[in-house]
Amino acid sequence: MPLRATYRLQFHRDFGFAAAAEIVPYLAELGVSHVYASPILLARAGSAHGYDIVDHNRLNPELGSEAEFAAFCAELRQYGLGLILDVVPNHMGVGADNPFWRDVLEWGESSDFAGWFDIDWQPDTPGLAGKVLVAVLGEQYGAALAGGHLALAYDASRGGFDVTAYDSHVLPVHPALYGDILGRRHRVLERLGDAFAHIGAFRPHEKERARELRERLRAEVDASPEVRRALDEALARFHGTPGDQASWARLDRLIAQQRWRIAFFRVAADDINYRRFFNVNELAGLRMEQPAVFDHAHGFVFQLIAEGVLDGLRIDHIDGLYDPKAYCLRVRAKAPRPITLHVEKILGPHEALREDWLADGTTGYETTNLLTGLMIDPKGEAALTQFYRRYTGDRRAFGRIAREAKLTCLDNEFASELSSLATSAARIAQSNPLSADFTRHGLRRALREIIASFRVYRTYIDEEGAAGADREEILRAVAEARVANGDIDASVYDFLASLLTTDIVDEPGSGYSRQEVVVFAMRFQQVTGPVMAKGVEDTAFYRYMRFIAANEVGGEPGRLGVSAAAFHEANRRRQKDAPLTLLTTSTHDTKRGEDLRARLAVLASLPPAYVAAVERWTERLSQAFGERETTPDPADLMLLFQTLIGLWPHGQAGADDGETLRGRVVAAMEKSVREAKLNTGWAAPNAAYEAALTEVIDALFADEAFTEDLSAFVAEIAPAGAANSLTQAVLKLTIPGVPDIYQGAESWDFSLVDPDNRRPVDFARRREALTQATASRDRALTGEDVLSGFAKTAAIQRLLGLRRERPALFAAPYEALGTEDDGLVAFMRGERGDRLVVVAHRFPGGAAPAGTVALPEGRYHDVLRRREITAAAGGVPVGEILTALPVAVLVASAGGAA
Repeated sequence: MPLRATYRLQFHRDFGFAAAAEIVPYLAELGVSHVYASPILLARAGSAHGYDIVDHNRLNPELGSEAEFAAFCAELRQYGLGLILDVVPNHMGVGADNPFWRDVLEWGESSDFAGWFDIDWQPDTPGLAGKVLVAVLGEQYGAALAGGHLALAYDASRGGFDVTAYDSHVLPVHPALYGDILGRRHRVLERLGDAFAHIGAFRPHEKERARELRERLRAEVDASPEVRRALDEALARFHGTPGDQASWARLDRLIAQQRWRIAFFRVAADDINYRRFFNVNELAGLRMEQPAVFDHAHGFVFQLIAEGVLDGLRIDHIDGLYDPKAYCLRVRAKAPRPITLHVEKILGPHEALREDWLADGTTGYETTNLLTGLMIDPKGEAALTQFYRRYTGDRRAFGRIAREAKLTCLDNEFASELSSLATSAARIAQSNPLSADFTRHGLRRALREIIASFRVYRTYIDEEGAAGADREEILRAVAEARVANGDIDASVYDFLASLLTTDIVDEPGSGYSRQEVVVFAMRFQQVTGPVMAKGVEDTAFYRYMRFIAANEVGGEPGRLGVSAAAFHEANRRRQKDAPLTLLTTSTHDTKRGEDLRARLAVLASLPPAYVAAVERWTERLSQAFGERETTPDPADLMLLFQTLIGLWPHGQAGADDGETLRGRVVAAMEKSVREAKLNTGWAAPNAAYEAALTEVIDALFADEAFTEDLSAFVAEIAPAGAANSLTQAVLKLTIPGVPDIYQGAESWDFSLVDPDNRRPVDFARRREALTQATASRDRALTGEDVLSGFAKTAAIQRLLGLRRERPALFAAPYEALGTEDDGLVAFMRGERGDRLVVVAHRFPGGAAPAGTVALPEGRYHDVLRRREITAAAGGVPVGEILTALPVAVLVASAGGAA
């Protein structure tokens, strides 16, 4: 079925297949064409998001049974809706519930699945060769051991042994070592122990023999209380006395012989020897470039495509893969029938999605920032910047903050990845006399500077070498690195530039291994993306608080506002290159909901009022708290005040009560200051700082004078914020691309950062609003409708209906229309005889729009106001077009009503 519009649903144990089936009629009435589902395959127990898959070939039973999934799919078909699934090829959740990872931990390099994961089996770290680092302890290994937090346990369900940590983490003991555990206290256990010992040290061909022996052990223990007692006595030999280090020596020796090394979680930053999703130890990278891994991970998904259940795939974190292009082409080649294919790709400035991937488009982060930027008046940037610098004392540009944040991440979370790259580069360098003097340390320093200098998430060099855009980005990053750290010898930068572009092997008689060079360049690319994500999105965005509406994934906080010309050019380019790209304004990854950002955008039109308010509130806090030993950083206070401005209720139906609102703000602020890594952090929380921040929040919520002042300020800007919300929704549904609606965002979305943006959706309230919208389809929307949020829901339904009834309009060429006011944007889709025209006021918090709009002559139906407009030569005064509402959708020719 044609892809017109998607509706994103977040599945979890409290919203499963049955609950989704119940809202299918509602979604059909709203007018979307496809449900866009979060991951639904078997994930780790209790997963709130589904991105930690442990088995690609099973549905997650926490979401419902196979019958409930079938019923959900049948309901979709009954109402004519398709299904797009979010798939996760880059990584898996790892732990005891992942049988493939468990097998790797048990058998090491001999595991049938050792090649599935990106594991470095020969790292430089002493004592880690042939092992996997499992960094899960909350304290140093020795302390955990002596404290009795590690234990040897018998698993009666499989007749095997595990080492447990804190009774939650489970690590398998290799069967060849079972004899050391069983001992000689009972003849049955002794015979079995000898048999296990004969398996040999980690020989894979004897895995079946190990399974047979485990089954025999299980049967003997279950059948005989005497054997069970003897087993308990054997296990007791490995238990010590808490606080007595020496008493745990036997367990320590057993642990030392395993194919894993358990360690303090902070060790991972320096010594982790498997690729992760960003810096999350519990998510291990998959080698999806291996055909066997690809086939396993996609078998069930392709079955659902063949059965007509799935119509499209959304590929999570495409940039994590070794070769994104090859992956996309393989999906296209192996999918049993044609599907839509969207990739989660964060595009840098002036970066385009690669055409040769054959993807239909991205998931739409660039549209989020485009539409937010369009609503931000650039005339306010100077005043906002001046106030930010005065208030915080920080005069650094965002680019500098971002670079410093990336360096911080490279020195901490990604130190191991950086060291691994340096080791590989040094190995290549030493293969040729011309580069043999380049040291690992020197190469590491230069790589650190180069990675921090990247503007894009990654390049896409493959076996064919570097394309023009990739070469340009690498050479630009190297040039910036030279300037940033000129103490590093220039020849090191020269060597790395030729290595990263693979030019080094194109030189006649270079003497370098082409395979080693290409593998290095492609592995390097898998590191730059996570550093960019953690350094910029998850660090710098929480340090630079000039204007938080601009701090979104893929955004450019250092530059406020998007010109009308840039808006039009982005739309033309999207229609030409990727007309099926998703258009999103809220997701599970956005740091602030679309309507919160829309309200904050108004501040750029009113800097004096905003500055005065923040100064008033800061003075009030200063008087209340006086001189304290620990007080929140000014940047964190600026974040707090902007958050309250954007979030504070103003007439929204179903708004949170004060205590719920306070809890949401406390949680979001705690996450924000920890992500900033300045005054506190995830690895080592600063309890005093966080308590001081919470105390400030509590005091503000309890201060009636403050809340009255805040309410009065919000009341002044909320109407313009609501107008922005409506404009944003209308533009998303009329520009080139496929609009995507995040769950619940057809109504107000004032969510904060994850997990706040995954709160339960009140679909009952939204059904009521949609029923009202359906009943009111023939009436004009009013200014009151805009303030209440009803206009947003009604406009979405009307425009989705128009997309269904007049699809040709939304596939027609895009043309910018002239206006006489920079505060306006206008465009046309279609030809002169059958066309759609959209006119919008960009800055409703500023001056009223003036001048005319160059509408082609003819008669138009106003979809939102339910009236007719006639355009004569010379255009139409904007005042006649934008009556009561900040945006107009005009359809020419018969059948324009929707």
